[in-house]
Amino acid sequence: MNSLVRSCARTVSRQAHTRNAIRPAWVAQRLMSGQVQTDEPPTDAKPKEGASETEDLAAKLKAKEEEVKEMISRLRYAQADYLNLQRNSQREKEQTRDYAITKLATDLVGTVDVLSLALKSVPEDARKGNQLYEGIEMTQRSLLQSLAKYGVEQYDPTGEKFDPNLHEALYMAPVPGKEPGTVIETQKLGYKIKDRILRAAQVGVAQDRS
Repeated sequence: MNSLVRSCARTVSRQAHTRNAIRPAWVAQRLMSGQVQTDEPPTDAKPKEGASETEDLAAKLKAKEEEVKEMISRLRYAQADYLNLQRNSQREKEQTRDYAITKLATDLVGTVDVLSLALKSVPEDARKGNQLYEGIEMTQRSLLQSLAKYGVEQYDPTGEKFDPNLHEALYMAPVPGKEPGTVIETQKLGYKIKDRILRAAQVGVAQDRS
């Protein structure tokens, strides 16, 4: 029995020695150095794959940021257009209102002129206690108050320097003691509506005597 065991051991030893002998030298060398290649992927493959995913996410995030910026820009333009539309609409309403007021005020100013002529036609000594005169005067005052509510005001340029933008010269005459170009008489008062001239004052202007 012991001899049979020893015989089997010698046979196994010879087979192992034979396999080692026919194995290529480069395999043996790798076995000795511990550099045997395996089927597993290199350990640095996973980090590279993770880095690629991070780059993709960064690119997508940047694209989304650009989309958001574009949407914000469009929103700002839309808001600006809306505000401009509101301002234009408000301006058009004001212009329409001012035009309507101007037309009405022009008609009323003509009525005020007629009432003024009527008041001037009454002699001064006959004005006191004259109910007709007082009634005309009250009507004129009421019209002027109504005009003032809409920004219409009278102006009398007598004594001022003639300004063709504000005054309409009806005549020119040399007047002693008056500087040439001075308004010496206002035959019809001027009217302004806000910052515009509704009607220029009709005036006489001092002329150079030379």
